[in-house]
Amino acid sequence: MKMYEVTARTPRLLAELLTVWEASVRATHHFLSDAEILQIKEYVPQALRGVAHLIVAADDAGAAVGFMGIEDGRLEMLFLSPAARGQGLGRHLLEHGIAHYTVRELTVNEQNPQAVGFYEHMGFTTYKRTETDEQGGPYPILYMKLG
Repeated sequence: MKMYEVTARTPRLLAELLTVWEASVRATHHFLSDAEILQIKEYVPQALRGVAHLIVAADDAGAAVGFMGIEDGRLEMLFLSPAARGQGLGRHLLEHGIAHYTVRELTVNEQNPQAVGFYEHMGFTTYKRTETDEQGGPYPILYMKLG
């Protein structure tokens, strides 16, 4: 497994990351309908292009199996392909973000208990909760800080 910060956000790479994103969301975000996933998916390439630091985890063949986006010390996104889950990759990515990009904050869907538990295990604690997501959808968001 290798990790690297993306320098060229090519259409091919963005398409590959979008595939990882969708598989990850379908495996973990059971509170979203198929239509909602497809609606959100339209905005993911823009988010991938716009985030300050995009770090990809690739398998030995060079295929992306996970990624995270970081902006101003905030973890903006972290997604793993379902086949890569449970192998320490999320921990490895997040520790890299903490060590090299001073990640100290993140938000997570409260309705994704596996992610909430993972971030708590990694030392993050909730300091704020909202009833809706940033788009006003009925998805409570937890705001978490390290330490």
